[in-house]
Amino acid sequence: MDRFAAVERELRKAAPHLLLDVATAALRERYDVEGVELRLADYGMTTLQVVSEAPLAEPVPVHDSPQGRAFGAQEPYVEPLAGTGRATVHLPVSVRGDRMGVLSVTAPRASCSPDELAGMQQICEALGHEILVAERDTDLYLLARRATRLTLAAEMQWQLLPGRSVTRPEFSMGAHLEPAYAIFGDNFDWSVSAHHLTLTVTNGMGKGMEAALLTNLVVNSLRNARRAGLDLAGQASLADQAVYAQHRGSLYASVLLLRFDLATGEVEAVDAGSPRMWRLRGRGVEPIDFDAQLPLGMFEETEYVTERLVVEPGDRLLIGSDGVYDGASKAGERYGERALARSLSAHRLLPSEQVPLAVLRDLRDYRSAAPLDDDALVVCLDWFGRGSSAGDVSA
Repeated sequence: MDRFAAVERELRKAAPHLLLDVATAALRERYDVEGVELRLADYGMTTLQVVSEAPLAEPVPVHDSPQGRAFGAQEPYVEPLAGTGRATVHLPVSVRGDRMGVLSVTAPRASCSPDELAGMQQICEALGHEILVAERDTDLYLLARRATRLTLAAEMQWQLLPGRSVTRPEFSMGAHLEPAYAIFGDNFDWSVSAHHLTLTVTNGMGKGMEAALLTNLVVNSLRNARRAGLDLAGQASLADQAVYAQHRGSLYASVLLLRFDLATGEVEAVDAGSPRMWRLRGRGVEPIDFDAQLPLGMFEETEYVTERLVVEPGDRLLIGSDGVYDGASKAGERYGERALARSLSAHRLLPSEQVPLAVLRDLRDYRSAAPLDDDALVVCLDWFGRGSSAGDVSA
């Protein structure tokens, strides 16, 4: 433990661009590793990109690659190197359930015991925490996440996000936006306290910069209201007033606001527009319908009312934007009518952080590979509850 604490201290003291050097030195000293390489997942969650000021290595796919196996399973994956007595070890880098990337090292086979791998993994966890802090001061890690250039609107939207997944004893959650490099008005936000999870899913009106600016106003208004201690209806009302004051009803935003009581599973909801929710309970999938209220900013001083439901351990909730459930097949049937429920049921054994991408892949197939003509946002939440065995959503 003292040795690991020393590594943490060295990482905290290191310059932001030298974090990998510090982790490499610690791994070499303790486990005789060589060939250390850090890759981060790109915004589209399709490739793992090398972190380097002058990257020479090609990206590797998240699917069907050794690095991708460690990234997907969130467990070390060992590749023996025949005839050498060494192995390449791929170690996931994540922070509180938010999957960031993979650290790959070449090590002696003797260093690949469960205890040694656990020690390497501790260093990876410390590295992940420091990368998050370092992103305030350097672009090195953010640049490694882009397989191509972001539009300005997408840049603004990605900077708003709290992460792409989060895990707590009471729940796990993952989310994804497509098209990742040209998103417009869709966004999600969450905050977790000792007693509550607050989740918001936003669909801003318009395209490009207009939509991005509107969504920034909505998300920051909701955060301001939440941090001021307002209840859920109050948060919606404050954001509604902010948007109306700016646009006088010419632009508005659809939002679904949810507040979960971590102890009881009771949920407050305000449905102010188009994001919709489905629940997988046991083997049955059903839409969760709320009373539709006016989008934020449509009229002056709209009053919002909360509704309630209860989630049970084992429940899986999926929230989709209109770019998901309104996607149409060649026959003209909307994805949300039947196909989305089939997709959610088919992927019920996947962890929550992998479900959004799986549902979006099914959507692309459903549309016969036609390009998306709107943002597509999926959020998946698995509810475990307090005092239950986390992770079992297959019952």
